[in-house]
Amino acid sequence: MSTISIIGSGDMAAAIGGLAAKAGHTVEVMSRDAAKARALAEQIGADATTGAFGAAPAGDIVILAVPYAAVLDVVKQYGEALAGKLLVDITNPVAPDFTSFVTPEDSFGAQEIANAAPTDAEVVKAFNTHFSHVLAAGPVERHPLDVFIAGDGAQAKVRVSAFIKSLGLRPMDTGPLLMARTLEHVCLLSLGLMIHSVKSTHFAIGVSLPGLAHAHQHVSYHSAQKGQ
Repeated sequence: MSTISIIGSGDMAAAIGGLAAKAGHTVEVMSRDAAKARALAEQIGADATTGAFGAAPAGDIVILAVPYAAVLDVVKQYGEALAGKLLVDITNPVAPDFTSFVTPEDSFGAQEIANAAPTDAEVVKAFNTHFSHVLAAGPVERHPLDVFIAGDGAQAKVRVSAFIKSLGLRPMDTGPLLMARTLEHVCLLSLGLMIHSVKSTHFAIGVSLPGLAHAHQHVSYHSAQKGQ
């Protein structure tokens, strides 16, 4: 297993960090709030460590688990400390109206992060289509949750896919980083379902593969509620 660095100390950081520790990875937590980083590392357990915010992450894979409103400043503050790192962008640049984005019309969140990062850092979009508590719960009725990824580097996507598989989840490659724009729209789809249809956050959008053995997932979403 490997060392995974997580920048952030919120619910998604806890969800991914908890799964990573359970899978046998060493987890490093970094946050502007050192006390929150320590608390999350203690919550994760499994000898999770904390790193100084802004210092070079110990892991080659760095999870950007901060809100989009803060992520560009965070990436710029780390600067060359992220050189050569594989940055996993889990953010969603959704506007307060839940129907639009705060990014420029000709861009998208993952691209803005790539623009702010060192030129030799690689950005892969992943995990942005899940609610944190659903992700933390892991497989539903023995079916792994689908994690959609997008990125330009083939080897980077192989590494992120291997990490996702190690968590008991199923990576689904959607193509180049440009597809991250579509994955950010999937977040809007989830919010629309939450408000108008499902009426809760107890679901996860996934892929059904009819006719294939062991592919009996729900067509549009997996219920993450116990007993369903």
